[in-house]
Amino acid sequence: MDTTRKLGVALATFATLFAGGAQADGLLRGSLKDSPSTAKSACSYTSSVELTSDYMFRGYSQSAGHPALQGEVEATCGRFYAGVWASSLDWNAASTTYPALPNNNASLEVDLSVGIKPVTGPITWDFGLVYYAYPGSRSFTVAGNNDYLELKAGASASPWKDATLGATVFYSPDYQHRTGSVWTFEGSLAQVLPKVDRFTPTVNAVLGYQVGNDGVRYAALFGNGESSYLYWNAGVTFAYEKWSLDLRYWDTNLSGNAGGSAYCRGTIFQCDDRYVATLKLAY
Repeated sequence: MDTTRKLGVALATFATLFAGGAQADGLLRGSLKDSPSTAKSACSYTSSVELTSDYMFRGYSQSAGHPALQGEVEATCGRFYAGVWASSLDWNAASTTYPALPNNNASLEVDLSVGIKPVTGPITWDFGLVYYAYPGSRSFTVAGNNDYLELKAGASASPWKDATLGATVFYSPDYQHRTGSVWTFEGSLAQVLPKVDRFTPTVNAVLGYQVGNDGVRYAALFGNGESSYLYWNAGVTFAYEKWSLDLRYWDTNLSGNAGGSAYCRGTIFQCDDRYVATLKLAY
């Protein structure tokens, strides 16, 4: 079964389960891929599909610099949410980036998330957890496991008209490839601009910092010889009815870390600067 078919099956399955649950049992849905939003009084669900030129996650390409197909189904009920998000991957089994490690062949990622978004005055909180799953994949490390769990705590507010300022902390007790506990901190700022013809543009940026406690393994697999790294992105999203086009610049400080400048330019998990375009249809 090829990657596109796997992704389609996963999305169709979860869409059926979550849509039915929301109507019959009041299942609560949201997504940690989304920015915090105000709670709705009634249960509802939404879905979307995306095509991106390069699937980037915390500064690393998850698709070897190639396009990826992504989809999401989410439900909300009051301030609670639950959701599923999926994407095709390219963790090349013939990697030359990590030639001394066992092959890895992940071609699909499925993220399951649940949480709650209470509101205190002008602040919207977001407390949740997300489970990252890579069905059928093998790990880079002999005893490692690609799947992992993260806890999330975030807050956002609108400091001025049409602006959203946010801060989020993620914690994993055992990060990907058994690299031990890892903290990830993110700050974001988004500003909706006046309409241009029929399009509504939004400029936004994210700055992230990740630090691991397992010095040796984390430094080798994620930090390019260091126990932490920085990543950032900035771009503009043009929205038109149910469609949106996001144009974004990504970069990290990993090339300058202790492991050498070639670290970010292998055949997979590239972490050098790059431009990414993403087309999204929400329905």
